Amino acid sequence: MSKANISIRNPNHPKKGSSIKVAPITDLKAIENIKYALRNNPRDLCLFTFGINTAYRANELVSIKVGQVAHLNAGDRLEIKQSKNGKYRAATLNENVIKALRGWLRVHPEPEPEAPLFKSFKTREALTATTLTAMVKHWCSMAQLDGNYGSHTLRKTWGYHQRKTFNQPTALLSVAFGHSSERQTMDYLCIQPTEIEHLYTGAL
Repeated sequence: MSKANISIRNPNHPKKGSSIKVAPITDLKAIENIKYALRNNPRDLCLFTFGINTAYRANELVSIKVGQVAHLNAGDRLEIKQSKNGKYRAATLNENVIKALRGWLRVHPEPEPEAPLFKSFKTREALTATTLTAMVKHWCSMAQLDGNYGSHTLRKTWGYHQRKTFNQPTALLSVAFGHSSERQTMDYLCIQPTEIEHLYTGAL
């Protein structure tokens, strides 16, 4: 895979002016396929793994500095200041994140404390949220996923599987996402319409 910044046009992207709503990656096999495809690109594997295992937004992910995470172990908390409201968003990093993180830090071109963790190979600066969106679209295209995907796909994937795969309460997810209601969380994760549809599949 090319290490240059990726610019991919998703054929399923909504037309200009229409409402854009990105989907989570609901298929666990697709997640494994993306990880496998990124196995020789430690930066992108780390970014993808980080994104689908936390509730961080794109701009929060790309703001991470090497010094914030280089010392962390599985089970440690990472707190990132949100540009949106100035509050800190905390996440506990699991073994998959730490494994991917260490794999990337071993070959990071500038592992200094103030250096961006997710550095652009082209500009040598931190990746942008716009670039991350293009990268996610490309990864999902590689996995032959239909639908619209973007940077929010990563945190939505985390929330979707916390709810559907690991049966975590929607109320806890609402707190993690900073949502005002459980209904907002269900809609954000593209779960509510599907579950309502399934109400009608049971024949009486």
